[in-house]
Amino acid sequence: MRPMLDVLTIVLGGGRGTRLFPLTHMRSKPAVPLGGKYRLIDIPISNCLHAGLKRIYVLTQFNSASLNRHIAQTYRLDLFSEGFVEVLAAEQTPEGEQWFQGTADAVRQAARHFKGIDAEYYLILAGDHVYRMDFGELIESHIERDADITIAAQPVTADEATHMGILRCDPGNQIVGFEEKPHAARLEELRGQAPMSAAGSGLTAEKPFVASMGIYVFSRDVLHEVLARDRAVDFGKEIIPNALGTHRVQAHFYRGFWADVGTVQAFYDVNLMLTRRGAPFNFFHPTRPIYTRPRFLPASRLHQCQLDEAIVAEGCYLDNCEIRESVVGIRTSIQHGSKVTRSILLGADTYDDRESDIPLGIGRNAVLDGVIVDKNARIGDGVRLVNDRGLQDVDGDGYYIRNGLIIVPKGGVVKSGTVV
Repeated sequence: MRPMLDVLTIVLGGGRGTRLFPLTHMRSKPAVPLGGKYRLIDIPISNCLHAGLKRIYVLTQFNSASLNRHIAQTYRLDLFSEGFVEVLAAEQTPEGEQWFQGTADAVRQAARHFKGIDAEYYLILAGDHVYRMDFGELIESHIERDADITIAAQPVTADEATHMGILRCDPGNQIVGFEEKPHAARLEELRGQAPMSAAGSGLTAEKPFVASMGIYVFSRDVLHEVLARDRAVDFGKEIIPNALGTHRVQAHFYRGFWADVGTVQAFYDVNLMLTRRGAPFNFFHPTRPIYTRPRFLPASRLHQCQLDEAIVAEGCYLDNCEIRESVVGIRTSIQHGSKVTRSILLGADTYDDRESDIPLGIGRNAVLDGVIVDKNARIGDGVRLVNDRGLQDVDGDGYYIRNGLIIVPKGGVVKSGTVV
């Protein structure tokens, strides 16, 4: 356990999250709900806690209020240990007045808060990824290989490679090349270059490229050196490529499920995946659960409902409705005669305690297919949200359409009888 006590974890909260709009209109990316009752930030923090990593900073700058509240209400560590989970928001200082300009710049600006902490290694994570990883193995690999920088990596397809940082490794897993989001023609060039494979990489004909997962381990002095030397703003585009000629940069291969939930489509796909039998990631692991805020809600109550391939969180009330291939978040109310398929309902922060023409939740005889309903939304009676016309990018009355998905924003109201 001693190496774990020498590690400080830094979770990057991300930028404005425009590709996740409107889910990020009122919250930061790590605070976006997931799987009915969790938040994205719960994934990296839970992975850390299972590895004995209990000194964690979360760096944010956009819409951080709900994330601050969630962390404060969830991660209250032992008063008699040095453990903490703390948010560091962008701030004006005597050294600079700019907001974070990128991942590396965020760590550079926050360094004034953690330089004095006794830590030999820094684990740097993203706050919007879904995976279950043993960080102990990652850090031990970094130490055993005497690496300066270690990057978690996995095989990817050619389509995925154009959106990621692509590595070239020698047989000893040392990284000898790194390119951020190469275009298709460049990928064909890389395919024919050696060395491209490495021990334990798991490369196949379907997944012929090795990609960075955006998970880094830096030795202490190395991180501060490269941040001061380059004045670069991004790890993937600048810091890592510039370090290849001066430092020992290793790859650590991960073979499990991993997803970047940085777009509305990715968010939808990951949530829908959770409802399926044999999903490559789920929340039912016997020894490595994902932690979240304890809410002490009652069990969900269902009357004459039909459910299949569905996740229903606690505190819900479902009345004579049909739910298929969907996630139903906490405190959701679905009234008589409604049908919800291939949809993600994020739930509600409170129960409805006021009179309203359109109560909180899903009204009577509503039909939803391919819809994301954010928290505290109100969908009236007889509403039909199915996007029959295949619209791709529309701002409607109480809803948005992005990539063909209908999204009802947080606190949104869709009037009774609306048809989309």
